[in-house]
Amino acid sequence: MQVMPCSREWRANAVRLMDADSRRSADSHLIPLKMTGFDGVDIYLKDESTHPTGSLKHRLARSLILYGICNGLIGPETRLFEASSGSTAVSEAYYARLLGLTFTAVLPRSTSKSKIEAIERQGGLCRYVDDPSMIYEEARSLADCPGGYYLDQFTYAERATDWRGNNNIAESIFQQMSLERHPVPRWISMSAGTGGTSATIGRYILYRGFCTRLCIPDPEHSAYFAGWSEGDGAMRCNRGSRIEGIGRPRVEQSFLPGVVDAMIKVPDAASIAATHVLSRMLGRRVGGSTGTNFIGVLWAAAAMRNAGEEGSIVTLICDSGERYADTYFDDDWLREQGLDTAMATQFVEESLERGYLRPELLSAEKLRVP
Repeated sequence: MQVMPCSREWRANAVRLMDADSRRSADSHLIPLKMTGFDGVDIYLKDESTHPTGSLKHRLARSLILYGICNGLIGPETRLFEASSGSTAVSEAYYARLLGLTFTAVLPRSTSKSKIEAIERQGGLCRYVDDPSMIYEEARSLADCPGGYYLDQFTYAERATDWRGNNNIAESIFQQMSLERHPVPRWISMSAGTGGTSATIGRYILYRGFCTRLCIPDPEHSAYFAGWSEGDGAMRCNRGSRIEGIGRPRVEQSFLPGVVDAMIKVPDAASIAATHVLSRMLGRRVGGSTGTNFIGVLWAAAAMRNAGEEGSIVTLICDSGERYADTYFDDDWLREQGLDTAMATQFVEESLERGYLRPELLSAEKLRVP
């Protein structure tokens, strides 16, 4: 990495601009959700789609760029590069424009049109690769130029955020829950993209000594479940995830298996069915990663009911479903992908009504709970 020669005044002003921007937007809302089949289990959705760039990745982008500035790696002439499936790049482009920096995102060519347009609206440039596994190498190669800096979300996500509590998402969840009937969640369900958010939540739970457990629902075509179950950080998957923003073809460095209490494997049809059902319940669209999270909620709620436990479960609305109008909410796209969500939708609705989890909503891969 190149240390950028620039004045302390520029760095101080850059941090001030980002802090001022943060103060202009309130924390994301925590929304209670009634599920009739699960009496005694209170469900909450932390709505990260309300950030200025519309997703959970707004927090990550801010942390990554502050990390680069405060390590002397980003200056007024720096050209920023990132490997991203979309949402992180949207948020990084937003902050780059705020600081007057150029930003280029390296994307799989299959990235949804709406996400590409969102990056470009924020002033970002896009570069495409046909093989999703090559986004890392391409971004690193592009950044290997005078004044280039690779933000590298997959390496730095877990270390750029102060997990002990400095306006991070875990601290926010527990503060917002403090006056609820069950203030300390029994479970938090959070899927893994970079692994940075699950690392922050899991570390904070352990640091504060909460009894909360962390479940990570992992989509098809992702290496995390197998890597965690087998204890093998070298696990690979032969294709990229269809659920944008989560699931990776390799186990990323920011994923911390030691803070995870349970993992489940979720078929894509189940994730998308849950996306549609939850969107109807809320009266607005949510993204596919939120659907995966919601299957994790159903699994945890069913486990609690089977054990005779009462308590609360928290999950995240990662982004708005409007970004996926041409994929998860498009019948032609679903047919092209060979995804029939009708039966899975019925299973999700039945699980909600009767208070248990239909086994068909999980993959045949073995569930493991230590």
